[in-house]
Amino acid sequence: MGAFKGPFLGLEKMFSRGNHMKKFKEYLLITMGFLLVALSLELFLVPNKIAAGGVSGIAIIINSIFPVFDVGFLMLGMNIILFIIGFLVIGNKFGAKSIYASLGLSGAIWIMDRFELYNRVLTKDLLLASVFGTLLSGIGMAMVFNQNASTGGTDILAKILNKFFHLDIGKSLLAVDFVVTLFAGVSFGADIAMYALLAVIVNGFVIDNVIEGLNSCKEVMIISSKLEEIGNYIIKELDRGYTIFHGKGGFTGKNTKILYTVLYRRQFIKLKKFIKEIDSKAFITISESHEVLGEGFKDIVGDE
Repeated sequence: MGAFKGPFLGLEKMFSRGNHMKKFKEYLLITMGFLLVALSLELFLVPNKIAAGGVSGIAIIINSIFPVFDVGFLMLGMNIILFIIGFLVIGNKFGAKSIYASLGLSGAIWIMDRFELYNRVLTKDLLLASVFGTLLSGIGMAMVFNQNASTGGTDILAKILNKFFHLDIGKSLLAVDFVVTLFAGVSFGADIAMYALLAVIVNGFVIDNVIEGLNSCKEVMIISSKLEEIGNYIIKELDRGYTIFHGKGGFTGKNTKILYTVLYRRQFIKLKKFIKEIDSKAFITISESHEVLGEGFKDIVGDE
């Protein structure tokens, strides 16, 4: 047994390093995501009192009534309560990254409040604030959701709807946050409430489309006389696998082989250029795949 310890130990260290890099990348993307959400709140939504759903919307409403309570502080308190619900219903796998994102978002907003960033509002036009604030927030939230995490708050309720009723996360948020906009109407008037509702609707679509874009891949099928060279290029240069199907030409009646692979967009661009160089008469079909699960792509079951 001792003779095999060295090689296996080396493999263990290699996979351990890979796992650490994966975790670092996940948390880096989560950090970038919640910082975008914080900026959208501080520069667009909070100064214009656009309570676009969620815990942040509730915090904006409460802050307008009791200015002594910072938006970040209010969000933190409400998130703690909702996380308890999330742990009970979804389980602890939802927790670690989401707690980080939630605390990070609340902390970022609290720090920005200390520097009174909201006084540097970029626009007082409600339409511009709603659109640009929501686009920025939606992109940030999508980045967080795509790492199997949440910015906390009503996102947790949206995750619960997504788990049990298989609703898109964006549409789940739309249902949950609609109630908050009703309270915004009572607090700030009908005009601001309608802008808040517009922001909620846009936010849902932005999240779904950004997540779809982040996970999209190209399904590629190739018929070529150079399949061996193409297959070697896919494995060695693109670090991907492929499958060979056996078919028969309908026109020629000859047996043929079809190479099938799934690649990220940038990898497909490289492959297309390579195929053009070695076999300009190759036949290629490309399909858009909105999500790919399994080895080399996203895990089938997200982990913390």
